[in-house]
Amino acid sequence: MKRSRVNEILREGEAFIRSFGYVMPPFASWTPEELARRRPPGIVEARLGWDITDYGQGRFDELGLFLFTVRNGRAQDLTRGRGMLYAEKIMISRRDQLSPMHRHVIKAEDIINRGGGKLVLELFMSAPDGGIDRDAPVEVPTDGIVRTLPAGGLLKLDPGESVTLLPGVWHAFWGEGADVLIGEVSTVNDDLTDNVFADPIGRFSDIEEDEPPARLLVSDYDRLIG
Repeated sequence: MKRSRVNEILREGEAFIRSFGYVMPPFASWTPEELARRRPPGIVEARLGWDITDYGQGRFDELGLFLFTVRNGRAQDLTRGRGMLYAEKIMISRRDQLSPMHRHVIKAEDIINRGGGKLVLELFMSAPDGGIDRDAPVEVPTDGIVRTLPAGGLLKLDPGESVTLLPGVWHAFWGEGADVLIGEVSTVNDDLTDNVFADPIGRFSDIEEDEPPARLLVSDYDRLIG
């Protein structure tokens, strides 16, 4: 994906988020130079910030996701059972834009429709080998009520509704009818190691630097901040 396209998506995404009255944290507006100069470990090492992905496939409008990690704890705290054991994201799933089938090894997450269209999730359980079980029914809590769907069933969330996805539950999702603002509340988030995709795709975009970045993405941190 070209950096100019990333910058355009950022501008569009910020406006969409603001339209729902969601206020971003101060570091969201830092320039790349300010972030590199200040380099707070609580942001850089925790990988807080902007994340725009086309999963390395170059088809963002069809296959992609807009994310901003607002807070995130440390994976090592999970082994101790205390500390900051949680994370939070705000995301945008565009109309008919697929976030592809995947599961997490560690992370449990609440996915919340914060506004816009319907959020549609396709769900499967894991087979004993970790792959997709194409036959087992899926049970997921939705706002305190357990719902049962057939394998590959579609769960449709209206604004205000949410679903809890435990580790091992395979899921893909997209917006229906309109773009969707999504909240995610989860255990500690590690996008470098805790995403298992059904197809051989990447988690982050390959960026072609055709213009300077308006904001750094979390995937830029290692390369551009060091």
